[in-house]
Amino acid sequence: MKLTGISIRKLEEDVFKVLMRLATSIVIGSLVLIIGIVAIKGYSSLNIDMLTQTPKGGYYLGKSGGILNAIVGSLYVGLGATLLAMMISLPVVLYVNVFVGPRSLIARIVRFTIDLLWGVPSIVYGAFGFILMLFLGMRASLGAAIITVAFLELPVMVRAMDEVVRMVPVEIAEASYGLGATRLETAFKVIVRQTMPGLITAVLIAFGRGIGDTASVLFTAGFTDRIPTSLGDPAATLPLAIFFQLGTPYPAVQGRAYAAAAVLTLIVLSVSIASRLISRYFARNTVE
Repeated sequence: MKLTGISIRKLEEDVFKVLMRLATSIVIGSLVLIIGIVAIKGYSSLNIDMLTQTPKGGYYLGKSGGILNAIVGSLYVGLGATLLAMMISLPVVLYVNVFVGPRSLIARIVRFTIDLLWGVPSIVYGAFGFILMLFLGMRASLGAAIITVAFLELPVMVRAMDEVVRMVPVEIAEASYGLGATRLETAFKVIVRQTMPGLITAVLIAFGRGIGDTASVLFTAGFTDRIPTSLGDPAATLPLAIFFQLGTPYPAVQGRAYAAAAVLTLIVLSVSIASRLISRYFARNTVE
């Protein structure tokens, strides 16, 4: 049977449909598998005490206590680093796209630098943060962890924001200039307003990356069973709690590690859902 040109194209389309469905199934299946394993292994240890108490005496031998210190420490580090990264990222993106032009030499250099930073392993950021910490005379602390994680989040946030801002039609900025607005007014009152959904998504994606990273805080955050009360105090985080507890030979402690993993996964999922809801809300203010 001889295949015609139309039948060959139809066969190719069917093959690629099958491949795309298979790839989609693998992605969804991986997410379900990860959540399922973490939930099943951590279910027996996940209770109110785990979420509302700090570790007590003998906690790492399977006795009473919880992971409240790690939950609060992770939120402190994630929120602080995200705020610091946002204070740097947004001005950089607006300067590149509004003041010097998205096709300028400076813009190309900035994007190339950000792409390089994005490819740097997180353990290198941790080593850099440790060296910076020693240079500044700091000890392992919440403040050192925030600075290190902010550097980790910076390329993610800048690149995501840059892609969003570049999608704004040039006619919108030109209309703003035509009405007498300055570049600064156009940047913050027009461009930021128009791209608010994408900017929020970029911030939350970077937050999810920062709160779930282990290597960048391994040398800089320290670890403590207490909730930090200042930037100079050491801080426990959920990734470090998982790392340390999985390395023990006690099954009860290992179960708590999976419970901490379940909490961390839930936080990341909540951030992802929140980013979509918030973006949808602010999308009402954008010009189509």
